[in-house]
Amino acid sequence: MNTLNLSLSAHPLWLVACLAAGIGYAWLLYNKDAPWSRRWNLTLAAVRAVVVAFVAFLLLGPVLRYVQNTPEAPTVVLAVDDSQSVGLYTDKTVLAGLKTGLAGLAERLRAAGTRVEVRTLDPAPRRLAPEAAFDSIRYRQPTTDLDRLLTGIRSDYENRNLAATVLVSDGIANQGRSPVGEELPFAVLPVAVGDTVPKRDVALSALDYNKVAFSGDRFPVVAEIRNDGFRAGTATVVLREGARELNRQTVALDGAKLLQPVTFQVTAPAPGKRRYTVAVEPVGGEFTRLNNQRDAYVDVVKGRLKILVAAAGPHPDVNALRAALATNPNFETELYLPGVKPLKGADYDAVVLHQIPAASGAGAEVLDVVRRRRLPTLYILGAQTDFGQFNQLGAGLTVNPRGQQLDEVTAAPNAGFRKFDLADDLARRVRDYPPATVPFAEFRASPAAEVLLWQQVGRVPTTKPLLATQTRAGQRTAVLAGENTWQWRLTEAAAHDNQPEAYDRVINGVVGLLTTADNKQKLRVFPRRDELTTADDIVFGVEAYNALYERVYGQSVTVTLTNERNEPRTFSFINAEGSPGLTVGSLPAGLYRYTARAAVEGRPETASGELFVRDLQLEALTARADHNLLSQLAQGSGGRLFYPAQLAALEKTLLDARYPAVLHADEQLRDLINWPWLFFALLALLTVEWATRKYLGGY
Repeated sequence: MNTLNLSLSAHPLWLVACLAAGIGYAWLLYNKDAPWSRRWNLTLAAVRAVVVAFVAFLLLGPVLRYVQNTPEAPTVVLAVDDSQSVGLYTDKTVLAGLKTGLAGLAERLRAAGTRVEVRTLDPAPRRLAPEAAFDSIRYRQPTTDLDRLLTGIRSDYENRNLAATVLVSDGIANQGRSPVGEELPFAVLPVAVGDTVPKRDVALSALDYNKVAFSGDRFPVVAEIRNDGFRAGTATVVLREGARELNRQTVALDGAKLLQPVTFQVTAPAPGKRRYTVAVEPVGGEFTRLNNQRDAYVDVVKGRLKILVAAAGPHPDVNALRAALATNPNFETELYLPGVKPLKGADYDAVVLHQIPAASGAGAEVLDVVRRRRLPTLYILGAQTDFGQFNQLGAGLTVNPRGQQLDEVTAAPNAGFRKFDLADDLARRVRDYPPATVPFAEFRASPAAEVLLWQQVGRVPTTKPLLATQTRAGQRTAVLAGENTWQWRLTEAAAHDNQPEAYDRVINGVVGLLTTADNKQKLRVFPRRDELTTADDIVFGVEAYNALYERVYGQSVTVTLTNERNEPRTFSFINAEGSPGLTVGSLPAGLYRYTARAAVEGRPETASGELFVRDLQLEALTARADHNLLSQLAQGSGGRLFYPAQLAALEKTLLDARYPAVLHADEQLRDLINWPWLFFALLALLTVEWATRKYLGGY
């Protein structure tokens, strides 16, 4: 029901005063003898009294309060776990009956006045209409994240009339946090599918290997074999590269051992991308063979790159830099400290100079090596830096300090930096880093420099570079304009389970750019991410350059992807400025070769490369449903566990609950004095009064 109220900013007794003011003013004006009749005199006096009294009333600040109440019907969400494990290990007749039963349940709930929405595990939630929702479910999701599904429902229905959520699932959650223990403001009523009976199965549950290997080195591939239910017998584990068998081993199936490791030693061949397959040959009587095989994708490279880390003096930044570089198996670091650690040689692929050139002259020896050999260099500036000498190096950034003052700045990632991808979650970590110390100075970046991080003072972004890279005349340089960045790595490790991924990604990405061989191609096409799975959308970065190696845009690019069976797929793309690249969607697991073609400044250009797509295989690993998790989830939220044969009991529970509608009140306040039509109404009354007096011969 809607309500309309009038409120005053003064005591209601002032209404009497307003009325008295109107009557008194009318009496003073009309108590004299007039040339018109008494009836007309009383009428005109009443008009004047009303106008004056109402004007006085408006001075009391009257406010009109209008409350509109809108009822919202209760909503029941039917959340369906459409992961592969449900489709693989739940009886097809059960799934078919469940689809029909849930469609009927949705129809009867809506007939009772309850809104019904259907949701799935799709990372981009779709609100599906119940009429067509169940026919569109295909049970193809490669992972199961029940926590994200339920917290997404909670977030979307905050301050809304969500009555309950019916969760159809087998309880197998292999991604995200466990939903058990999560406080939910609605009851969860799970419908448990799948089979909880233990099954006899031999599975390849894990595969550990080096993702990068050096040509000629031997590296291990460790397969973890899980035995469920077999008390005797043997299983054969085979290692292949393509169709060629490299090795095989036999393991005993002992009921007392659930997990058994099998280690293969592989010699890395010539540089390139390699795919190795580890498979457990079928064992008689096992429940499924879907989890008997896994692939190892190894990038074989020529050899480790030698990185010299040189500093003007001991500093915590140096340890943080070396720890970050140590996470990259392609890099081998060597430390140089003047007077402490000698310079052993000059055969380096890149150099990191911490506060060199120094005002004290420390590190002149290594600076001379850098100049003579034109080594790729990352300069890190600080209080000991000789800025006059640094500015003469042409590193891509000129710094003109204003006195000895220092600034505390935080890092702001540049979204337009395209040399390597800093994922959104890692970029958020960088924004949370503590301040770094930079000189209070004027910063000027060269036209060839590209900024990865900007300086930010408090919450105020600036146009001063904090980290920039440059490639000019074959010389690759980068400049980090601040010190005490060791706190970045330490803070991130403390906040993210000792995993400083963002810091390590930035440092390794910059040093990787410095050590990358010069690419004189006018067209460059490359995958945006190194680690790709069947659940990812594959995105290619596309760059085109003119004769001066300046970025140009507007080319029509054709990319052809070829799988291991030499089956091609072709995609077209317009290289527009600001475009994130070419998105080809998800791909099946395997090794792909790609070739890109485009006309750059009227000349045909090509680019090619390889990429791996890994199959997660998480859904095939576990065939046994986890109804215990669903039971705990129901108890923790005030719900109850059901089974597919109990849909009638589920429907009765929902209908008997008689979830009430919720009224949402929309309150509107209007000051009467701001209503323009009141002004015109009062003006009209005064005009009529004045015109009548004149017409009747009055003054």
